[in-house]
Amino acid sequence: MRSLAALNEKVALLRLVGRLDEAWEIANEALRQSRFTGNREQAVASRIRRAQVLQFQGKLHEAASELTHCILDSEVHEWTRLAAYARQHRGKVYFDQGNLDGALADFTAAVFLREKDGADADELDSSLLAVAVVESHIAARG
Repeated sequence: MRSLAALNEKVALLRLVGRLDEAWEIANEALRQSRFTGNREQAVASRIRRAQVLQFQGKLHEAASELTHCILDSEVHEWTRLAAYARQHRGKVYFDQGNLDGALADFTAAVFLREKDGADADELDSSLLAVAVVESHIAARG
């Protein structure tokens, strides 16, 4: 139960069922464990999942800040898959904040990064749908 994969799965499940305080605790435990292993890529992935919990807690500024750091780390190390994942989630945070221009920029970047990484059709479609939704909101606001 203490393996990193199990902790990350538990974070996702707790977040989805709305047990956010527990998800936050487990997310922090997963981050500590990933840092302990010395695998920086796993640490960034754990930080992204932790930022998702912040988003669900309504702590949008903190979530955006954490995701920005994850994007920078991912792009510097050319972890394309993680950069796309972080951009997709920061786009969701920006959307929740009403920052449609920021959301569009992140969703568009996620599309290009996922194409570059050879992501599967579901991941690519998720980003393309997000772009379309934000574009429709931007068009509606005039």
